[in-house]
Amino acid sequence: MPWPKLFRRVLLPALLLLLACWGLGCYFETNDDPAIILLLRGTAAAAPVTDLHLYFHGFGALFAGLYQLFPAVPWFGLMLYALLYVATVLVFSVLDQLLTGRVSPAKQVALLVLFFFVAWLEHGFWFNYVRVPLLLAGAGVLFAAQRPQHWGAFYLGVVAFGLSWLIRPAPALMGLLIAAPGAWWLSGRRALPILLSAVLWAGIGAAVLSLTSSSQTKTLAALDVPKAHLNDYQILRPVPRTPSDSLGLQAVANWMMADSTIINEAMFRRATQYQPLWFLRTIAPLKLQVMLRLVVRDYFPLLLLQALLLIWIAKTQGLRQRQWFWLTQAGYVGLLLVLGIIMKLPPRVGLPLFDFWVLSNLLYVLRETRLSSATRPLTLVLTALAVAAGPYAYKTWHRRTVLQAERRHNQQLRAQLTAALPANTLLITDVLPATYKAASPFRNPDPHPAKMMMLSGWTTANPSQAVWRQQLTGTRAYAESIRSLAKLNPRVQLLLTPSGARILNKQLNANGSAAAKLLPESTVRAGAADTLRYYLLHEQSMK
Repeated sequence: MPWPKLFRRVLLPALLLLLACWGLGCYFETNDDPAIILLLRGTAAAAPVTDLHLYFHGFGALFAGLYQLFPAVPWFGLMLYALLYVATVLVFSVLDQLLTGRVSPAKQVALLVLFFFVAWLEHGFWFNYVRVPLLLAGAGVLFAAQRPQHWGAFYLGVVAFGLSWLIRPAPALMGLLIAAPGAWWLSGRRALPILLSAVLWAGIGAAVLSLTSSSQTKTLAALDVPKAHLNDYQILRPVPRTPSDSLGLQAVANWMMADSTIINEAMFRRATQYQPLWFLRTIAPLKLQVMLRLVVRDYFPLLLLQALLLIWIAKTQGLRQRQWFWLTQAGYVGLLLVLGIIMKLPPRVGLPLFDFWVLSNLLYVLRETRLSSATRPLTLVLTALAVAAGPYAYKTWHRRTVLQAERRHNQQLRAQLTAALPANTLLITDVLPATYKAASPFRNPDPHPAKMMMLSGWTTANPSQAVWRQQLTGTRAYAESIRSLAKLNPRVQLLLTPSGARILNKQLNANGSAAAKLLPESTVRAGAADTLRYYLLHEQSMK
């Protein structure tokens, strides 16, 4: 590969990612990634968790093994950022090949740099593992479709999609979907091998998982969907019929998913309902308003670029002559509305959607434009990116300031909460998991406390938690095991929010033969919104 091409396609993405991480920092978008790391390292389980059941198929065992061999290395962040870099190289290669011969080398570099800072930078700056399968799957498909005559590109595309699917199947399929129009604009029917291969991979993978899934995986999957529909998407309407249902819904709302006697598939069937009219009348309008504000605020550079491309296509090619193109645009708009109304379009999903939407339209424009006539549309693209770069840089710097403050607050709070804990303490808490938001992907979670049983978060439903409770107390029963652990003070400490303590008290007494109540022992932090206390268990025999 000639040196200029090697620089633009391989070295430039590395330099830009390193520059962005050095200048802005890297932050976790949510606390999902640190919660996974706590499981993989064995901090939040009896031993390093090798099977996350629904995600990271195969990767879980690899991560857990690496953390055992070299515990100080941040393997999770390093490996996922390496795959993010691969996705960036693939997208830069697609763009660079399209730009070659259409603009000067200097303009090629300028376009690539502006595209990164305006449309790609957030992926590494505000990181979430879901971004990786979305971007890697889409980038692999585009790369292979652009080079249909090269088997090496095809195999690379298949491997990229396969790794994405193993990380998390649904985002990988979405990455395939949003990149498919661009793949078709690139090579037409010659894109079918990579598109069909990706679909075949997903189908065979789903069949293999279905045949080999354990009962634990199936139980977890049966809870994961209604939990997401209730908590994340508000598609399900709570209609509790019994006190137990009400307690289960309260626990789910607080992400306290561990008590299988209260929170189970039967509870969701009994205590929640799909009511489309209720959703469309009460929830959907609010979520649509939120989505529209976020789209304008967060994606205005891509909206501007999109508008210029669509105006160019409408003027030069007309509305009627390219009906399939405009139907594709309607499909993207429909997907945007569905994701916004259902999922509230989180950043880890929103930016990849807009990235591949813009890329597909740019690929369409350049495919339909002769080399000698490509200067004007590419000049428009360069101008739009340059104009948007200023306000987007201000927005990004402001977000960096907010994330830095959030990270400092969370680090200070964790230190304050755990400073007095002995090294061998088991901390049972619904507080600490949330404090890992905005943490660095390149720093492992704090080594203190060495063991932490999380009472909140989606990871509380992981089967490893019941195994751990049984190992510690001789029973998997949630209330009984927590009651037994609470008696081991001071070796076991309970650090809870008031709402978490209220729900836990109800769970402890739901089926018990003795009245038990967690009462605050000491206040660690007091404030209007974050009064945090250590609790002790007080028992009284019931008459």
